[in-house]
Amino acid sequence: MNFDLTADQRLFHSTTREFLEKSVPLDSLRGLAESDAGFDRHWWRGGTELGWTAPLIPERLGGGSVSGAPMVDLALVAMEFGRAVAPGPLITGSAAITGLVRAQDKFADLLGGILTGEAIVAWAHYEPGRGLDAAAKATVAEPDDDGFRVSGIKDRVESGDQADVFVVDAAGPDGQVQVLISAEAAGVTVTPTWTLDLVRRAAQVTFSNVAVGPDSVIQRDPAEAAAASAAQLRVAAALTAAEMAGAAEHAFATTVQWMFDRYTFGRQLASYQALKHRMADNKTWVEACRATAWAAADSFPVDNSARETDSSRAHAEAVSVAKSYVGATAPGIVQECVQLNGGIGVTWEHDLHLYLRRVTLGRALYGTPEEHRRRLTDLLDKKVA
Repeated sequence: MNFDLTADQRLFHSTTREFLEKSVPLDSLRGLAESDAGFDRHWWRGGTELGWTAPLIPERLGGGSVSGAPMVDLALVAMEFGRAVAPGPLITGSAAITGLVRAQDKFADLLGGILTGEAIVAWAHYEPGRGLDAAAKATVAEPDDDGFRVSGIKDRVESGDQADVFVVDAAGPDGQVQVLISAEAAGVTVTPTWTLDLVRRAAQVTFSNVAVGPDSVIQRDPAEAAAASAAQLRVAAALTAAEMAGAAEHAFATTVQWMFDRYTFGRQLASYQALKHRMADNKTWVEACRATAWAAADSFPVDNSARETDSSRAHAEAVSVAKSYVGATAPGIVQECVQLNGGIGVTWEHDLHLYLRRVTLGRALYGTPEEHRRRLTDLLDKKVA
């Protein structure tokens, strides 16, 4: 595993950080929290000009990564999103793109709109009352000529209130299928829902006998649909782990600086041995979060639309290791930072609660630590068998 960045990656990373610092400073997030939208679409188009939506889209369709390692490039962006507690459909959009590109060039026009930020796409996978099930069960796709009629409810749809189209997992007559549904289609109802994060919004999307034509069927074959959904989950989980790692790292760094600036009884807070020990532990955990998140991103194949290979199990293990470890560790790191900041750390005016909200929500989305540990156990059982 190589932690060194290429010159192109360093430029990509630095321009992303500079753009986020200037366009969505932390003070502006409180304003966004009071607005109906979690992010500004014009702002998102600025991010797409930097290449945020390009890495997972093939070059023949106008995309491409700066390094040839798409998920590593996206992990750099995700870490900066965590550092800035930035809004926007980076994770859900990347997961949806993963499903669309597996249909080859069928959705080239839509992918072109996603590239420029004109179209916002979201992955509708979760169903009410269910955790991270491998396949949709309650959202049903009934055959209708060469297409389907889709009925059911999806919740925890990230950026669902801003999405133009949804990549939807549904249960067909022979198994899972995946379809594309416009937010404006007849029978679609989008209801914004509350999340702990101030700007990482979600929605409940209800489908009532929605007609899906053959041109909007992404995957009809159950095996292909299941493989697409699994690939999307790995992308979403890996990017969420990277985002949480970035958030924890920044919360730790700002707390260390505060401990050097803060004096008690004539001494810097950072000079107390007991606090040094606590921060040394947190530094170890921050580095471990970063390393496991980076390893997960580095494990992805160059072409994420490719079919499963013999290395897929190791790749799935790396993603679940990262999501389970970072999901379990990052909230504790940020909570420790809150405590070390004393009374001011628990106030609304302090920025740390923004980071605690981000990592706490990230822990729950796209597989909790417990869910990914069960996935690791299943993978180990298959390896032994």
